Order: sequence, then structure tokens, then C-alpha cells
Amino acid sequence: MFITYDNKKQEKDILENTSRAGLKIVSGKGAKNKLIHGDNLFILKALLDDYAGKVDLVYIDPPFATNGHFKISDERANTISSGSGDAIAYSDTLVGGDFLEFLRERLIFLRELLSERGSIYLHIDCKIGHYVKLVMDEVFGRKNFRNDITRIKCNPKNFHRKAYGNIKDLILFYSKSGSSIWNDPSLPFSEEDKRRLFKKFDKDGRRYTTIPLHAPGETSSGKTGGRWQGAQPPKGRHWRTDPAVLDEWDGKGLVEWSANGVPRKRIFLDEKEGKKMQDIWEFKDPQYPEYPTEKNLDLLKLIIEASSNEGDLALDCFCGSGTTLVAAQSLNRNWIGIDKSDHAIKAAKKRVMELPENLFTRHDFEFLVEERGGSERSAVKLKRDGAGAICS
Repeated sequence: MFITYDNKKQEKDILENTSRAGLKIVSGKGAKNKLIHGDNLFILKALLDDYAGKVDLVYIDPPFATNGHFKISDERANTISSGSGDAIAYSDTLVGGDFLEFLRERLIFLRELLSERGSIYLHIDCKIGHYVKLVMDEVFGRKNFRNDITRIKCNPKNFHRKAYGNIKDLILFYSKSGSSIWNDPSLPFSEEDKRRLFKKFDKDGRRYTTIPLHAPGETSSGKTGGRWQGAQPPKGRHWRTDPAVLDEWDGKGLVEWSANGVPRKRIFLDEKEGKKMQDIWEFKDPQYPEYPTEKNLDLLKLIIEASSNEGDLALDCFCGSGTTLVAAQSLNRNWIGIDKSDHAIKAAKKRVMELPENLFTRHDFEFLVEERGGSERSAVKLKRDGAGAICS
């Protein structure tokens, strides 16, 4: 079932009739990492020439269809730009079907850029996010939906309105296929977790818990369905592993027998790296950001570590202040960042350049501009600006 709205184009028309941006290198020619200034739709079409099927991770934080303008403060504008303050960082004026089609066009190109082991995370809010999920179901396939992640974004508010307070947004997580990269992130156990989950102690004082030695599933006619040390798996279940392995565990003291003869496996706290990451995350954004909507750096590091490996390529085509790029650079991933806003490009470049010398050198990225009048004029200004200079 696909979402319908006015002005929805055929996918074939989007792929074939979208203009391809001409890209002009300003500095850093030949570097693997790329910062690109211009309209991301035309740039994504151009990137297909060299990167179709080669991007391993996409994170995007697009506009939220708020029908508003986001300004950068006087102080921040003067920090990242030589211009005056109170400037519009970016406008978010598309709403309804126009917004959904704006996003769908870009998602189609991002799908084509993703590798078969790639994933995409799309950051959105609860007002438009449910409609966006239907668009992503269409573009990436419902079978490739992985998670609707709730992100706690701020402290509770006490606004007077006839509704519950909103402290969350959401991240839609899809893969390109069933063989996506997954590094199974975990969190350290808190002291309360340790007391609650690992209540037992062995003779040496090691904390542990126990889990059943059988697993769900019809009783197998093979080795895992038979008796082991006089015990039979419960009806509709079978042993977790071959009885020979169970014997090995028992010999190492890893099997605990209850008073009524039920075996369970011991799991020791000091052998566990942590608890599995769930789908509710608390990553609050910077209180005094360089750029409106700047996201928490640890949030991006979690996503990048979970769904890519060192040397992989990450792409953010709404890169804003460059948090994705900074996280990727810090974790030894290659990256491509795209944004249309002059302020975003300046902020992203400034943040990457301020990384420690062991993480970044001045020649670590190639800066390109879309060869369309406005972007090229902005690039000249960017080269002249002090803090926002593109190259020396």
C-alpha cells in the first residue's frame, strides 16, 4: 500500500529526468572525503556516476515540514562567517504532499547509491514522520524496515496545552537488503542492572544469572530433541545445542541443576560486554549549537559504529553543521556531506577543521560546488572568509 498525494511522479521519471549537477572542485582534489555545496537532488544524481551501490551508510536529518525559517544567532553567525548576524540558516517551507515528494525524490537516489550491505537512518519528528515511513516503505520495501527509534531530545517541558509534552522525535532505520552491516551495539550495565539481572554469586563471588538450556521450536528428531543426562526438553522445545556441547558446559561448571532436576546455563556478569541497545535512545542535542538543529555527536557515533565498518563510506545529504562528518572522520570512515546553505557549509567545514591533528589534516577532504551561479558565487566568498575558509 503506497501513500498518494498530488504531484507524485513516476520513479522512472525521477531517475531519468532529474538534472545532473556539474561539480567544480574548489580544493583538496583527489581526497576520498567530500564536502559539496549545492542542491542535493542534482548532486545525488551526479554522484551516481561514481558511487552507485558504493555508499554503506546514509544518515539524514532533513527539514521537518514546519513551514518556518531557522535563523542563526548573531554570536554564531559572527563565529562561522564574516557576515552580519540574524541570518536565515535554512528555510523549511515545503509542507504536505510537496514535502513528501521533495523527500521521496532524494530517497530514491539514496537507495541507488546504497550498497547491498548498506543502511539508511532518517531523522524526523512525530508530526510528519508517520507519513514519511509510508514513503520509505515504498522506496526501500517494507521487508527492509528495521526500527522506528524513539530519540529523547530534551528535558520535560511544562507548556500549557491540551496534549502531553513532546520530548521525542524519531529515527526511521531501513536496510538496502537482508545482508546489511550490523555490529550489534550494547550499553554498559548500570549498578542497578547488575543487582537486578545478576542476582546469584558462585563460590568465588562472581555475579551470574541462568538461562534455560532449551529453546522454542518443535522437538527435533535429531540429537537436540533427545534425552540428555536423563532430562527431556519440554514439549514444543529442544536443547539449545548438541548434547556434546552441553556435556562440555557441564564439565566446566556452567550448568546449574535446580532442586527438581531442571538444567540451566550460568551467564557471568564479568563475561558480558553490556546489555543490548533497545529502540529508545536518550541523546539530547547541544544546548548552544553552532548551527540550528545540530545533533548530538554521540548519537551519530552510535549509528555509524552500528551500521558501518572502518573504511566504509557514509553520506549525509542534509549535513547541516557537519555532525555526521565529524563522527565519521573520528571513527575512520570515509564520508560525503552535502548542503545548500552557506552557513551550513561554513559550520561543517569549521567543525571538521577543528578536529585534533591525529584525526584530520587539511587535505583530508575535497570541497566541491554545484556549477549553478549562486553556489559558485558562495564558494568564492567561502574562500575569502577567515574562519570559513575552504583552503589556504
